[in-house]
Amino acid sequence: MIANVIVETASDGYYSCYVEEEFKDFALFGYGNSAEEAKADMLASYKEIADIKKKEGKQIPDLEFVYHYDMQSFFNYFNFLNVSKVAERAGINPSLMRKYTSGVAKAGQKQYEKLSAAVKQFSNELQAASF
Repeated sequence: MIANVIVETASDGYYSCYVEEEFKDFALFGYGNSAEEAKADMLASYKEIADIKKKEGKQIPDLEFVYHYDMQSFFNYFNFLNVSKVAERAGINPSLMRKYTSGVAKAGQKQYEKLSAAVKQFSNELQAASF
């Protein structure tokens, strides 16, 4: 079963993630100082819930997580990416992109679409690469 996870930066600077889908007996959330910590916290909760339900003689669905990031969380999690280079590939001003990733400015839908296209291009290029 697919579980769509929203990973976002909170107004206090911390990161959170949650599963969009509703389940009968549980909900999944995670919090942390980074997107990675928030995801790890959520996955630990998933394991704990599964263990508790198993002891109760119940089972929870096996979930395949698909992550959806806001811009700050994306660049926090994939911190090996050069923000300026991604901006150039996406056709976004690098200075403006740094404002988006720091939370100083908010990107609109059109900017997210440009960024999404660039990320898909990177993904395709990486899948075709080998050593």
